Amino acid sequence: MEGKESKKGIGYSLLYGVAYLHALLPFRVLYVLSDILYLLAYYVARYRRKIVRKNLKNAFPEKTEKSIVKIEKKFYRHLCDYFFETLKMLRFTDKEVRKRFKLENPDIFNQLTANGKSCILSLGHYANWEWVPSIVLNFRPGLGQGFIYKELHSKVFDQLFLKMRTRFDPIPIEMHNAFRQMIRLQNEGKTMVVGFLSDQRPSKRQGHYWTTFMNQPTPVQTGMEKIARHLGTSVVYLDIQKVKRGYYSGKFFVITSDASKEDEYTITEQYLRKLEKSVMREPAYYLWSHDRWKFKKPGN
Repeated sequence: MEGKESKKGIGYSLLYGVAYLHALLPFRVLYVLSDILYLLAYYVARYRRKIVRKNLKNAFPEKTEKSIVKIEKKFYRHLCDYFFETLKMLRFTDKEVRKRFKLENPDIFNQLTANGKSCILSLGHYANWEWVPSIVLNFRPGLGQGFIYKELHSKVFDQLFLKMRTRFDPIPIEMHNAFRQMIRLQNEGKTMVVGFLSDQRPSKRQGHYWTTFMNQPTPVQTGMEKIARHLGTSVVYLDIQKVKRGYYSGKFFVITSDASKEDEYTITEQYLRKLEKSVMREPAYYLWSHDRWKFKKPGN
């Protein structure tokens, strides 16, 4: 057991060292590396090309093959940028993130949580979601931040991603314990803004809510809505736009100021419709490499 733990420690140290060295590089150098990675991922390794092409064709049945390929290539370029931008989190200064990730109306959280109730921030795997924890720089004193995450199979990579994602000191909440932990935080009197990425495929053993998303029957995770309704939190959607390479903007939209007053699935539907609108505006920045539509609706 000690030998395994020692190997994990060495593995993490090596991985962290490589990631940190990349984080020290200026953005212009990182984007040169990103261009190289794009060529390798798209043309050589052909990383998940079949899944991406299938997802795009099903989401945009009206588009020509030429248009699909254009979006596909732009997606892979963005995915490689996202990879290096995430590594940069290890050395991201407050000043730099304020310059590169501008928020239109961040004061909305100070208003929604003034009554002591927490707020759930809903967003999708769109543009650069890893920079979102930096929104805490705009919070009033005493307003905490957390994010829901799924533990990775590789403990080494899980450690590294947690290190990057906690750059702005949010509380990491493991997905399977989210309900319990958020109740505990509320009982402790902590007012939080907790980020949920709820657009990935639920596990097959979970009970599914099915809806239409991106022109396809889609099973949806409803944990975010269930927690929000139970705790009576407000729910906000973050619409991120990629302004240019390495620069993003964000605008917040209130879905509800009190989730306990909403009918079942209303919050989920509003969240998905807003995310769908973001994706439709610029499809290349969505995470098409995830096998989102692997499961088919029973009866189809």
